[in-house]
Amino acid sequence: MQLCFAFLIFTFDFAMPTIHLTSFIAAPQDRVFDLNRNISLHKISMEHFGEEIVSGMRSGLMNKEDTVTWKGKHLFKTRFFTSKIMEMKPFETFTDKMIKGDFKFFEHQHFFKSADNGTIIIDIITYETPYGWVGELVNKFYLNSYLEKLIENRNKVIKQYAETDKWRALLSNRR
Repeated sequence: MQLCFAFLIFTFDFAMPTIHLTSFIAAPQDRVFDLNRNISLHKISMEHFGEEIVSGMRSGLMNKEDTVTWKGKHLFKTRFFTSKIMEMKPFETFTDKMIKGDFKFFEHQHFFKSADNGTIIIDIITYETPYGWVGELVNKFYLNSYLEKLIENRNKVIKQYAETDKWRALLSNRR
């Protein structure tokens, strides 16, 4: 049994996990960019987890240096996650990074590329969990797919808004 367990530990690559997702939305790049940084749409896309804001920015579009702290139920526990927009190049990219929360490290890079009839979104999430090799096993067998589904669901909600007139309610200052 111990040999089998040791084999499992030493045969896995325990590098910091990275998730790379690509999505297409049939809407202009500036609209998709702004919906991705819209606080209200984030709340809508995370309703299933009961996410609510407990401090920081509470509405509108997040910009560089803005922070927000979310409270939500993830992985069977109420969790707090504070993120900050570290970098932003309007309509092309922005990066948010966890500054307080359960991860040792969490960074989400958002890239937006104009394409025929729409926008390609590239999400790159890099994270590190605590708890040593146990955390690494949780990453491999559960957390990675959980985070992928979370971002895929969020992108579906953004797509629903961006490709219909729903976006107008969230970005009221636009035509």
